[in-house]
Amino acid sequence: MSKEEASASNPPRPSVPESKLSLATRKFFYRVLRVLARILTVLWFRIRVDGRHHLPAEGGAMLLSTHQSLMDPILVGLACNRNLNFLARHTLFRNPAFSLLLKVLDSIEIDRERGGISGLKEMLARLKRGEIVLLFPEGTRTADGNILPIKPGFLPVAKRSDVPLVPVAVVGAFECMPKGAKWIFPKPIAVVFGKPILADEYRNCSDQEVVGKISSSLADLNRQGKQLIEPAR
Repeated sequence: MSKEEASASNPPRPSVPESKLSLATRKFFYRVLRVLARILTVLWFRIRVDGRHHLPAEGGAMLLSTHQSLMDPILVGLACNRNLNFLARHTLFRNPAFSLLLKVLDSIEIDRERGGISGLKEMLARLKRGEIVLLFPEGTRTADGNILPIKPGFLPVAKRSDVPLVPVAVVGAFECMPKGAKWIFPKPIAVVFGKPILADEYRNCSDQEVVGKISSSLADLNRQGKQLIEPAR
């Protein structure tokens, strides 16, 4: 059989439909997981969500959230009606089962040991495609429940992508699962979204000015969150 005949009898599989099916599958499982997470958190944590209307209905955006516990990505994700893109350390992808979950959730792999350049490029590309990326600008989880100083590492990507910055406060998650805890306690949690800071409002500002705006907004949202869950305690 000639090469031409072999090619005609075994035509190559089109790659585009497979890619689209993969994307549709990821979106489907993301939505299923979000519904399940909402049900569980309402029952277990009596979760409150406020300010969801501040999240842009379309276009790219960067969510800047306080970081109280390992649950925070899930809590912010279930509070949003749009799919989020999460950042994840490259070491988390070593576990096959967890790696599959991270890929279903469209996580962006960050290799800090190599500077994280490829992850930052991917984050910029997704923002420019009109997607939403969740970041924790404190850099690590709080050890006492208080908001840590905001680091300006997100600003170069933000200014290149020209997207709104949406502050988010997670309140109560520290009491449910403090750093080092092995059990999740059933206590009330609030997720509060603040007014977006548009690109025109921060593009020409210094890093210190933008960090100040974000810090002030997160402090206000944290107080609002405490007021939301105080009657449930």
